[in-house]
Amino acid sequence: MKMGIVKKRKAVDAKIDKNKVYSLKEASTIVKDVNTTKFDASVDLHIRLGVDPKKADQAIRGTVILPHGTGKTKRVLVLCNPDKEADAKAAGADFVGLDEFIQKIEGGWVDVDVIVATPSVMPKIGKLGKILGPRNLMPNPKTGTVTNDVAAAVNEVKGGKIAFKVDKAGIIHASIGRVSFSPDKIAENSNELINAIIKAKPSSAKGTYLKSVFMASTMSPSIPVDTKSLIN
Repeated sequence: MKMGIVKKRKAVDAKIDKNKVYSLKEASTIVKDVNTTKFDASVDLHIRLGVDPKKADQAIRGTVILPHGTGKTKRVLVLCNPDKEADAKAAGADFVGLDEFIQKIEGGWVDVDVIVATPSVMPKIGKLGKILGPRNLMPNPKTGTVTNDVAAAVNEVKGGKIAFKVDKAGIIHASIGRVSFSPDKIAENSNELINAIIKAKPSSAKGTYLKSVFMASTMSPSIPVDTKSLIN
């Protein structure tokens, strides 16, 4: 690592007190100060939950519409029969079709952020689970991506709707904006996601539910957030 990079990293690290936890508002300001990338980096939350993801009722997942969007235009593929294609295209879907896209995906193409499908075509899509599942792209009724109202689904995704899901380690990782956002927008988006996760708490989860929350931008150090200040 070059000396200049080391010096820059030390200067950034010095802005975060290792012995302190920050309010969401403070973290939303600091995450902008410690960003070192020249591009508009993503701002992410990493939320550790007191759940056992192996238990079906504790495998937390859901969706939330961020009030200020994600700052990224999501590429949406709608898999449907011809009768729904016009609705999907009018709503702004980037790709619309069925058999040709199933073949493309089987060939390794996954150049999209969200896939929406109608219930009638799900039997055809089932075989794509091994490809789409690990990438969190498989359409699912629980996240609103299996629906007959494809226009509404596309509008929600384009308008800032994101899906969240706890991983095997009990952590939810989610992008809630960009470093170009104002601190208020970062905080409000973060708060919306955290509230949705709190509402999704299963009755079987015992002990501390929000174990830790960290905010970070791409390639920046993470900022610990005071979990007590997040529980209303």
